[in-house]
Amino acid sequence: VESVGEGVTEVAPGDYVILNWRAVCGDCRACRRGQPQYCFSTHNATQKMTLTDGTELSPALGIGAFCDKTLVAAGQCTKVDPAASPAAAGLLGCGVMAGIGAVLNTAEVTRGQSVAVFGCGGVGDAAIAGARLAGASTIIGVDIDDRKLEWAKGFGATHVCNSKETDPVEFIRSVTGGFGADVCIEAIGHPEVYKQAFEARDLAGTVVLVGVPNPEMTLELPYIEVFGRGGSLKSSWYGDCLPSRDFPMLIDLYLQGRLDLDGFVSETIGLDGVEEAFHKMERGEVLRSVVVF
Repeated sequence: VESVGEGVTEVAPGDYVILNWRAVCGDCRACRRGQPQYCFSTHNATQKMTLTDGTELSPALGIGAFCDKTLVAAGQCTKVDPAASPAAAGLLGCGVMAGIGAVLNTAEVTRGQSVAVFGCGGVGDAAIAGARLAGASTIIGVDIDDRKLEWAKGFGATHVCNSKETDPVEFIRSVTGGFGADVCIEAIGHPEVYKQAFEARDLAGTVVLVGVPNPEMTLELPYIEVFGRGGSLKSSWYGDCLPSRDFPMLIDLYLQGRLDLDGFVSETIGLDGVEEAFHKMERGEVLRSVVVF
C-alpha cells in the first residue's frame, strides 16, 4: 500500500496486501444473514482512476492490475504475511482462489471423498490442490492435453484421463468402484463438459460449476436425471471466498509448504509481455504468467 484515503483504517501505507475484486458491503441481505461471501452489493473505489492528463480509466474487475499503480476500495485489500513471494501471493486474487474455493467452500469436500476436476488449467489445478488440502482420497484430473494432465499430477491428482482418448465418465466410474465421484468440478464453462461432470458423479453427489460459460451457451439435461440422481448442482462465484478469512489462511498454508502456489507461476514477465502471455495461456503453454515490476 502506498497511501490511503481519509477514514481508511483497515490498511496503512507499507502494508503487504493481496487485491480482491469482491469487497463486501456488510449491509446487503446476504451480509445481514451472515453470508458475506455471497455479498450481492460488492463494491469498487468510488474515486475514478485517471492518467496524469485526467483521462478516466475503467479498471478490469475494479482492480486493474496491469499497471504499476492502481486505486481500489479499502475492502479490496487483504493484509497477508509479507514473507510470501509476491508472484505466488498475487495468484490468490482471482483464479487460484476460485479453484481452491470451489472445493473447500462451495463443494465442502471432506476427508476420504472422491473428486473429479474437468479442465486442468490454472483454476482446475487449484481445485485439485484444494481437494488434496481437504483430504480427498481419490482426485481425478480430466483434460484433452497430456501436458496439463502432468501438471495436474504435480498438484495432487491421483488419476488422470485424456478425454480425447478415453470416455471420462466411464474412466471416473472405473476408479471409484463403479459409482462415480462424490464431487465433480467443472472448470471449463462448456455445456458438454458440464454434462460429463453431471453423469460422472455418484448418486447424491455434487457438481460445481466454476468455469465461466459464454453468455450465448445453453444447457440441456434429462430432467428425470436431475431429480433421480439427487445431490446438488452448484455454481461457485470466486470460490465463494471471503478474502479477509481465506487469503491469510491460504498464505499460511503456502508458507508451511502445504500449498504449492509457486507451482502455478509458469513465468514472470514485464508489462510489455502481457499480450503474448494471454496467447500462451490460450495455447495451453502456461498456467499463469505473472507481471513483476
